Amino acid sequence: MKTLNFRVILFAFALIFGVVFSIPSLTQSESGKKITLGLDLQGGLHMLLGIKSEIAIESRIKSMAASIKYIFDDEEIIFDELRMVDGEKITFELLDTDDVTKAKALLKKELEGTVLIDNGLKFSLAMTEAEVERTKQNAIQQAVDTIRNRLNEFGLAEPTVAKQGEDKILVEVPGIKTQEDEQRIRELIARAAHLQLMAVDEDRNARVNTMSVDEARSFGDVILPDVNTPEKYLLRAIPVLDGSMLTDAKVGFDESNQPVINFTLNGQGAKIFGDFTGLSVGKRMAVVLDNNVYSAPNINERIGGGRVQISGRFELSEAHDLAIALRSGALLAPVYVMEKRSVGPSLGADSIKASSLALALGFILVIFFMVVYYGMGGVVANVALIGNLFLILAIMSLFGATLTLPGMAGIVLTVGMAVDANVIINERIRELLYAGKSVGKSIEDGYSNAFTAIWDANVTTLIAATVLYAYGTGAIKGFALTMSIGIMASMLTAIIGTHGIYQWILPKIEKKKLGFWFGIKTEGAK
Repeated sequence: MKTLNFRVILFAFALIFGVVFSIPSLTQSESGKKITLGLDLQGGLHMLLGIKSEIAIESRIKSMAASIKYIFDDEEIIFDELRMVDGEKITFELLDTDDVTKAKALLKKELEGTVLIDNGLKFSLAMTEAEVERTKQNAIQQAVDTIRNRLNEFGLAEPTVAKQGEDKILVEVPGIKTQEDEQRIRELIARAAHLQLMAVDEDRNARVNTMSVDEARSFGDVILPDVNTPEKYLLRAIPVLDGSMLTDAKVGFDESNQPVINFTLNGQGAKIFGDFTGLSVGKRMAVVLDNNVYSAPNINERIGGGRVQISGRFELSEAHDLAIALRSGALLAPVYVMEKRSVGPSLGADSIKASSLALALGFILVIFFMVVYYGMGGVVANVALIGNLFLILAIMSLFGATLTLPGMAGIVLTVGMAVDANVIINERIRELLYAGKSVGKSIEDGYSNAFTAIWDANVTTLIAATVLYAYGTGAIKGFALTMSIGIMASMLTAIIGTHGIYQWILPKIEKKKLGFWFGIKTEGAK
């Protein structure tokens, strides 16, 4: 027998690599990296969310109003009557004609995608149609990113969050077993986490309980409830600053050892906060989260550094989830559940059992066919097939990939595709043997002749699988992933590996026993 060649050595290393790194997934041991089972295999939560994108427009208008106030205050432009009208436009009045040109230039520079209309010293500002549409689309994409970040920070393995259609979001969270966990996840996903620091209207707050919403709006105010008491507050509708200027949020504890949330503002936010508190000593500023007042402390002195605290009689788990929501960013528009279903772990176990049976049955039938039809050539192909399966499992384990039911279907299909390469190679070898070529020449030319067809077929399939992974969601990604890994693994095992094995055992192949080695009749070869 010839000395081991580089092809068979490479295949041996690949086989050892596949076996070693597949063990944690096959045994489900606690140590080592392993494959994560998808929603359909281990159970979990499936939701289809809608998004109220029109609320994003109102939030954008409110943010623009806060920006106008900051810009004018910073540039010492005197203005009055800064109001939001119907959540669609902003109105204000300048008090000095000398500021008109400067104000227009600043707003044009700082607030893109807007239309400014002036009538003397009175102005109105609204978003363009293109900006409105861009804001709606941005709200959907931002919701996808924010929800994904929240679930990742929560510590969940491989959640699926993806845009579906024009205005829907698909969320799949594997491993959710209890109603309590499901409720926490739903609240974490749906929480807007819209943080605002708002000034209390001290001149009118005393009669907030007798004031209507319309009357409050006429003063440029809003009425918001306290989260812990029946008390209400009359607040300036345009916030001092909002959560877009937040850089971090962490759970802490106050003097009474009650959970609180400490958050930090960026440079701009810290400056605005410091300037406002410096000018508002003796007044109150409310910490508002999702239109609920959590606290409204008196301002005793200028507060610098951009550090603020939210206290609200939180449970520890509630404070933890709220800090996650704040860190991951506020939703520009609220989301709501359009469709929800829970997949029980027993259904997942049944899926695993059925899929494993299909995989085992398909694998056994392919192995049996190859041995019967191609003799020892079929055995060589089957060795490569086993190596291919181990490589798929090992690579998925190393990357912590998620295995779904369609993913298992992809593995079953890969079994057929991997052995298909060796079917082509064996048929080419048979043709050359019938033509009277030597065994060695038939093997080398067989691989050479078959390579182009195998390469073209695998590359085109890999391109299709890559497109499916890039644009698909959930189950489609799982199918595309196993297909892609299987195709690349088969190039190593079915072409390089089997070629190396044939070169290694070539001296043992006898011309008179071609039926045993390649499943052809001896008298058929010249």
